[in-house]
Amino acid sequence: MITLPARLAVFISGGGSNLQALIDASKRGELAARIVWVVSSSSSAYGLERAAMEGIETFVFEPKAYPTRELAEQDLLTRLSERHIDFIALAGYLKMVPNTVVRAYRGRMVNIHPALLPRYGGKGMYGHFVHEAVIASGDMESGPTVHLVDEVYDNGRILEQARVPVYPCDTVDTLAARVLAEEHKLYPRVLDNLIRGRYDKQTD
Repeated sequence: MITLPARLAVFISGGGSNLQALIDASKRGELAARIVWVVSSSSSAYGLERAAMEGIETFVFEPKAYPTRELAEQDLLTRLSERHIDFIALAGYLKMVPNTVVRAYRGRMVNIHPALLPRYGGKGMYGHFVHEAVIASGDMESGPTVHLVDEVYDNGRILEQARVPVYPCDTVDTLAARVLAEEHKLYPRVLDNLIRGRYDKQTD
């Protein structure tokens, strides 16, 4: 049984705007979690500064810095355990999460993707590449998807989506901004629902 507020780790690779949305929602009491750890795949990610400004502990996880991948994965799992992390939220994390971590947090790890899955997902489909693909397809709508994480990129069970129109005059930047605004609203709400057990227990 998880005691609320849950202890949340957020994994990032870049600016961390979704991290900030989760921080703000937690402060407002709209997210039943306290962000206690931020893990970044890059030491230059601005999200680390966001975390530091909030007094949140950070860690740069670089598997290549370890003698073996197995030792890297074990260290990450150990650190998660030491911090009693209940849930993990991927927020622009561009690396594959180790399978050992995925298995340990099955049903308790979520990701937000900037398109309507299952279309426009998979390896290489991130950031502007996603929005370019949506515009090129001629689709009339897009929007973020929050899904559970499994061992395959963007493959886990979809929890919720938000839809935004795609206009004929859209550029990658205008579409990205519209989708990102919805991400910031959708992610805290879905994560809160997951933590509170408002989705059924199916995890695949």
